[in-house]
Amino acid sequence: MRSVRTAFAGALLGTLVLAGCGQTGTTASPAPAATTAPAPASGGFPVTVEAANGKVTIAKKPERIVSLSATHTETLFAIGAGAQVIAVDERSNHPAEAPKTNLSGFKPNVEAIVAHKPDLVVVSDDLDKVVAELGKVNVPVLLQPSATKLDEAYEEITELGAATGNKAKAEEVVTGMRTAIDKLAAEAPKGKLTYYHELDTTPYAATSQTFIGQIYGMFGLTNIADKAPDAAGGYPKLSAEFVAQADPDLIFLADVKCCEQSKDTLAKRPGWKNLSAIKNDRVIQLDDDIASRWGPRVVELAETIGAAVKKAGTS
Repeated sequence: MRSVRTAFAGALLGTLVLAGCGQTGTTASPAPAATTAPAPASGGFPVTVEAANGKVTIAKKPERIVSLSATHTETLFAIGAGAQVIAVDERSNHPAEAPKTNLSGFKPNVEAIVAHKPDLVVVSDDLDKVVAELGKVNVPVLLQPSATKLDEAYEEITELGAATGNKAKAEEVVTGMRTAIDKLAAEAPKGKLTYYHELDTTPYAATSQTFIGQIYGMFGLTNIADKAPDAAGGYPKLSAEFVAQADPDLIFLADVKCCEQSKDTLAKRPGWKNLSAIKNDRVIQLDDDIASRWGPRVVELAETIGAAVKKAGTS
């Protein structure tokens, strides 16, 4: 686990294990505390956060945050840092009040980012070496990659809380998420239902080894994609025949906004009109954004899954 800690002037920093995207989740021991350390600056700063790009020290509470990640934009507002955010990328569409710009997280323009005079930039990908490029002009950057499991999502929320001076609120958000998701999973009937989660019309799916797959697993569902011939990376490309043969009890569509998919469009695919999920009205249309992000709205995804499992269990 990455560790968040206040950086005291003159304190010795311990060696920490970085849990980046794709690791199995080894937990490191906390850094040993220095025997003596000056009192922290006002508001708990400076603070050092161990992110995917290493130890990042933030001298004072940031007031001009730029987010180039839709997930982290949602998190920043959820933990009470919204007023500190002065610009977000073009894909950050939630909440509505987020200061959306034409900045891109996929093709980051360092000059355009710097023009906003940020004192902290948050990214989920280090494309075009944006972390190093911003470092050259002394702009602190937190690289928080896509979570591969819920614990990593919780960890990143906590880290953003520490980095922005909203630690208590971030911990409150994480506690609320844990409680809500655990309760939903516990209340869901446990059977032997199978499911298919569609990412796009290719169709690509997500296995149980992914972040999204872990959430489904909490509800006792069996993922048909786990038996895909080539599930490397956790996101296999399935054939229409594979899905038809697996005949999942539930189908969850995460390509509704992008591709206008529904039970009716699925029924038109070769060999799909007689699938159990289609005949039994168990095709669930998800919100594409919520289904692809690992921030606080994961709870809403869990609610949708839980409702579908309950309905299937009683029908």
